[in-house]
Amino acid sequence: MSTVLELPVLRERGQREVFCGLTGIVWLHRKMQDAFFLVVGSRTCAHLVQSAAGVMIFAEPRFATAILGERDLAGLADANDELDRVVGQLLARRPDIATLFLVGSCPSEVIKLDLGRAAERLSETHMPRVQVLNYSGSGIETTFTQGEDACLNSLVPHLPAAADDTPSLLVVGTLADVVEDQFRRLFDELGVGPVHFFPPRRARDLPPIGRGTRVLLAQPFLSDTARSLVARGATLLASPYPLGVQGTTAWLGAAATAFGVSADTLERVTAPSARRANTALARYRPWLEGRRLFLFPDSQLEIPIARFLHEECGMTLVEVGTPYLDRLLMDAELARLPEGVQLSEGQDVDRQLDRCREAQPDLTVCGLGLANPLEAEGLRTKWSIELVFSPVQGYEQAGDLAELFARPLDRAQRLAV
Repeated sequence: MSTVLELPVLRERGQREVFCGLTGIVWLHRKMQDAFFLVVGSRTCAHLVQSAAGVMIFAEPRFATAILGERDLAGLADANDELDRVVGQLLARRPDIATLFLVGSCPSEVIKLDLGRAAERLSETHMPRVQVLNYSGSGIETTFTQGEDACLNSLVPHLPAAADDTPSLLVVGTLADVVEDQFRRLFDELGVGPVHFFPPRRARDLPPIGRGTRVLLAQPFLSDTARSLVARGATLLASPYPLGVQGTTAWLGAAATAFGVSADTLERVTAPSARRANTALARYRPWLEGRRLFLFPDSQLEIPIARFLHEECGMTLVEVGTPYLDRLLMDAELARLPEGVQLSEGQDVDRQLDRCREAQPDLTVCGLGLANPLEAEGLRTKWSIELVFSPVQGYEQAGDLAELFARPLDRAQRLAV
């Protein structure tokens, strides 16, 4: 294994292939069941979120778009008055909304709006029934997963202060409910607690925070949120992310150590789940072992995914790209990568495409915009966005995570017959 300082990092600044930060609404609106996400943007924003979420027109999703019309763009209508009107109509129609997020987008007319002040004004009008917050989901951001980071960071100032310094665990990052339930059972068996999850299933049920709070990140793209929680007095636990058997065990181990749980107890509690996960992984390891992997920067999940695929599935890492390398959040993962692996931070998409074509990897992980062209050139690809749309954390999902990468290789072999 390498140490972090030995890993070479290629830093690139050029044209990027990115997905919009509004995409985070797709998983956030499913998680927080009393929240609503109102995008202030264009018809393009509306089409993006609607298409990404796959919600039919007659459904009642917990998101919508306040579309800027020609009158707004021409300055013939007061945008704040229009926003107040739309919010009033929305809340009258949807009495189930307890927290409303105003989500900024990238059109220049939206950037000019002070949505922070608008959220304060609307909160004063509609509290205590509805709390109104805002964050930016702009496509100008570094990576599409930053939408979740911005959303959770907007909630941190509203977390109630803990009554005392009694130790508690705060698991941060959106997890599917089934995965959250699995982790809660494991924490209970370990004797770790009390445990809170952030974001909560109901946005108004915010967890307390204080000097006794231990923060365990479930997602690797929450840089601003993590730092804001530390500024509120919490302690961030260094750990790999709960992807695969070894990642999940180390992640649970970080919490166990912080709460004084013995190594023997950790082994006893996790062993049955680890055995099931290893059995599931064994089915897909023959497809992946020895295969060469190239990861384009897209979701910030690239480094933990690379660690899992190398460490537990035997894949060879050609290049691991990440939009932004945050050492605070990634050091525990970097320490588990093989010595000399090529890391790249940022992107110059043309140069990276040249390196990918030259390497001819067996599998390329990339965004939607690059996948089809690379497939047409004969390279097998995996959409990185599937990694945030699918439950992949924890022991019970380890086999499903490996299958996501084995599937395109299996498909290519079947088509070649």
